[in-house]
Amino acid sequence: MSTFHITVAELAERFGLEFRGDGGRVIDGVATLASAGPSQLSFLSNTKYAAQLTGTGAGVVVMREENVADSPVAALVARDPYVAYAKIAVLFERKPAAPHGIHPSAVVAASARVSPTASIGPCCVIEDDAVVEDGVVLGPHCIVGPDCTVGAQSRLVARVTLVASVTLGKRVLVHPGAVIGSDGFGLAFDRDHWIKLPQLGGVRIGDDCEIGANTTIDRGALDDTVLEEDVRLDNQIQIAHNVYIGAHTAMAGCAAVAGSAKIGRYCMIGGNAGVLGHLELGDRVNITAKSLVTHSIREPGEYASGIPLQESRLWRRNAARFKHLDEYVRRISALEKDKNNE
Repeated sequence: MSTFHITVAELAERFGLEFRGDGGRVIDGVATLASAGPSQLSFLSNTKYAAQLTGTGAGVVVMREENVADSPVAALVARDPYVAYAKIAVLFERKPAAPHGIHPSAVVAASARVSPTASIGPCCVIEDDAVVEDGVVLGPHCIVGPDCTVGAQSRLVARVTLVASVTLGKRVLVHPGAVIGSDGFGLAFDRDHWIKLPQLGGVRIGDDCEIGANTTIDRGALDDTVLEEDVRLDNQIQIAHNVYIGAHTAMAGCAAVAGSAKIGRYCMIGGNAGVLGHLELGDRVNITAKSLVTHSIREPGEYASGIPLQESRLWRRNAARFKHLDEYVRRISALEKDKNNE
């Protein structure tokens, strides 16, 4: 496989950036500031790594204007170096082309419709009335269940299961082990036993979404579970039935959203955070890691809960005092009342 080469000046022109220094430097890869060599590109976005700039061996570094004077190498000047790097790095990502057609070990139902430009990998199963559109890639052991649709140019990396009535938009990327369209946790307690509620909805996922490894998205009980376009879910996330997630929202690993919650657009949910059922988060709400959302949030901004990490002896003392918190509040209130009556 040949290596992609491009000069610093060509990068600047392609991505609308200014360059300083040697525009003829040829770049064939990317690396960190600490490890980059003379034919590689790096970036400086976080100021805590600024000290690494002066000793970098990179051929060019993407940086802000204020850092250019400290750079011993060529610079590509960007308002947001991290975003610029993300766009540039795609040039150096080399994936083997998936062959068109259906692997001999795959099983495809007679009523399924599979585009001739799709790539169906080993041991895949495509069930009744499923649709696989143009340019789709199904990696090994993927299952596309009945009445599911995989939109054009989407990729299911490996061992992905679309259970039933799942619709993926265009260019959706689903990582290994994800399960989409499994039953939601719907139960009714009848005196001395549980009755399972039938889950009759589906899942609708918009264009350009990404679903992380071993993430689960449950089908709706009646209405569909919905992810709008460009939603990004990390690994091991739980999305319960009838959840609605607005466009461009991102959620970090191990977060969980309970049934019928609605999350707005451009939200960010930190790792291991939880959102209780039937709540609503407005647009541009940021929830920090390990927070538990117990009430609806209408206004944009950053919200947090939980207790920060402490030295263990201090934590034990505070935990012991917490049990007396109500007593302390009542005593303080009584003292304030006595003072006001003097």
